[in-house]
Amino acid sequence: MNTDTKPDGLVLLAALGGMFLAMLDQTIVGTALPRITTELGGSTLYTWVVTAYLLTSTVTVPLYGRLSDQHGRKPLLLIGMVVFVAGSALCGAAQDMGQLIAFRALQGLGAGALLPLSIALVMEMFPPSSGNGGRVQGALGGVMGLTFLAGPFLGGLFTDQASWRWAFYVNVPLGLALIAVVVLRLPNRRGTGGGRPDYAGIAVFTVAISALLLGLTEKGLDGHKWTDASVAGPIGFALASLVVFVLVERRAADPIMPMGLFANRTYTLVMGTSFFTAFCMYAGVVFLPRYFQEALRFSATESGLRIYPLTLAMVLGSVLMGALMSRTGRYKPWLVAAPFLLAAGALLCLNLSVDSGGLALALWMLPLGLGMGPMLSGLTVAAQQSVDPGQLGTASANLTFFRQIGGSVALAVGGTLYTSEVAASAPLHGAAAAHASAAALVVPALGIAGAVIALVALVALPNRRLRPPSVPQGKVEAGFAS
Repeated sequence: MNTDTKPDGLVLLAALGGMFLAMLDQTIVGTALPRITTELGGSTLYTWVVTAYLLTSTVTVPLYGRLSDQHGRKPLLLIGMVVFVAGSALCGAAQDMGQLIAFRALQGLGAGALLPLSIALVMEMFPPSSGNGGRVQGALGGVMGLTFLAGPFLGGLFTDQASWRWAFYVNVPLGLALIAVVVLRLPNRRGTGGGRPDYAGIAVFTVAISALLLGLTEKGLDGHKWTDASVAGPIGFALASLVVFVLVERRAADPIMPMGLFANRTYTLVMGTSFFTAFCMYAGVVFLPRYFQEALRFSATESGLRIYPLTLAMVLGSVLMGALMSRTGRYKPWLVAAPFLLAAGALLCLNLSVDSGGLALALWMLPLGLGMGPMLSGLTVAAQQSVDPGQLGTASANLTFFRQIGGSVALAVGGTLYTSEVAASAPLHGAAAAHASAAALVVPALGIAGAVIALVALVALPNRRLRPPSVPQGKVEAGFAS
């Protein structure tokens, strides 16, 4: 694939904007959901508004990435943007929960393209080893962090001051503007080419990941055990299907997820790190807001504001990571340092209680965010550096995929711990104290587990310098080892 894409400020803005919309939609809707269920009814379907989007966006991420390597970024990105905007408009117009869930699934089908293809475009325009490459890579993680900052606040603002429907409608004008930029300014560069689509791989992969996410979603519901048929059945079926998927991909002429990439130690370690550091991310951005609302009795909007120290630190950590990579030409030393910050922040959250002060909470969240920021930008660079230029979309997509699956596992495990602790503590200490105790258990447990496993993987990474933009991975293995 031709990787000499000329840097274009508007195209860069469109790519970053696509990332922002995809990730914003994962955070903005949560704040509006209570009002949505009140107006549309169907409170028993509450979880499916989130699950439908998560399911289709997660399944399609690797598909878009691989197909964009084969057929070019522009057509796949445009397909994703058009579907996402159409789904957003329909979500805003939904008249009942059934319609909303169906339209959220459609929205997710488009969202699966936005994040990985935007990342791949930015990396092609500004390789990490180029003059501004490291800083631009840091900006990628900064945009991700900003969505966690803006989403809850905007969701609460639209819901309280206008209508929950604007949590979806906001995507339409922004998305149309991004589509116009992509159509007019993004060159239509050919991909590596490909033969007959990997229909068998796509089918088995879709079934496997759908079953896995359904099982994990069921586990996240109150009262469900890991051994319940509604949980163990889909997860067991998913694991068996994944075995079949690996066998299919090893025989496919043009696999949708090339298994040969996992023979690359750097690539495999980076994907594993992305999976486990999602534990740390979701510990902070999911369970801390729940602590603010349930233990400290803040409103949903105010809880979104209270988590600003974490999200701002994520942005700062990502930008610093980009600057350090640009200055030193290496990513491993700074990635290895990040889990220590993650673990420190998680340990400090052992002190969460109903009496925790605002300043103390902010100081506890800072190291957690500073440690998470480098994982957003640094892992993206490490994934890109581990593959040939023609596989950039695949690497970017799979990094996103493993992060989302890791987050789903974290939510299921963390939700189980949280619910069990609340049930045990509430009769003795009251609901508020029980939620504080649950947060003080779950945030450190997920954060420390994710940080420790990530550290082991990152220590095992080869310590190579960033390669020049035109050097294939095979030459990197021979020429940049140290």
